[in-house]
Amino acid sequence: MTYLLKPSLLGIALLLAACRSEPVHYHTLVPAQLQAGATRAVNVRIESISVPPQVDREQIVVRQGDSGLAVLDSEWWGASLVDELRSALSGQLNSNAPRTLGLRLEVQRFDSVPGQYALLEARWRLRTLGGDANRPALRCHSLVRSAAGTGIAELVAAQQRNVARLAGLIAQAADDTRAGCPASGS
Repeated sequence: MTYLLKPSLLGIALLLAACRSEPVHYHTLVPAQLQAGATRAVNVRIESISVPPQVDREQIVVRQGDSGLAVLDSEWWGASLVDELRSALSGQLNSNAPRTLGLRLEVQRFDSVPGQYALLEARWRLRTLGGDANRPALRCHSLVRSAAGTGIAELVAAQQRNVARLAGLIAQAADDTRAGCPASGS
C-alpha cells in the first residue's frame, strides 16, 4: 500500500507546483522623489486624461515586434494608467499659485519596447480658469521618447522620465501661454 501512496503524493505535489502562478509586481509612474523646481506662478489643474484603449488597463502592455502587443499578467500599474498619469502629472504641475489653468490631455501613443525605448505622444490643451476665462486655449502636441533597458523596471523608469519631460513642457507653456507651444524634442 505504501508503494502506491508515494507516487500519488509525488503526483499531487507536481500538480500543485504546476498550478503555481508568478507573483504580481506593481509599478508606478510617480517618481520616488520629485525634482525640486522653481516656484511656479501658475497652478495647473487636470480636467481630463484619456489614453489609447490598447493600454487602458491595469496590466502593463509592451510592444512585440512591428505589430504585436503583450499584456504582462504579472506586471501591473499601481492604479489604472489614467490614474497613474494623473497622479504623476499632478505632483509635478500643482502649485499654490492663485492663477489656475485647466489641462486636458489626450495620450495618442504610450509605447513601451523592452530593450529599446519608451514613447509618450500626446495632444494637450491649456485654458485659463476663473477671471480671464475669455483668453483662447493653447493647443499643443508633444512627443517624448527615452531609451529603455530590457527589464520592466527600466521601462517604467523611462516612462517616468517621459512623464516628467511632458510635465516640464506643460509647465513651460503654462508659465507663458502667449509664447505658444514649446518644442518637445525626443
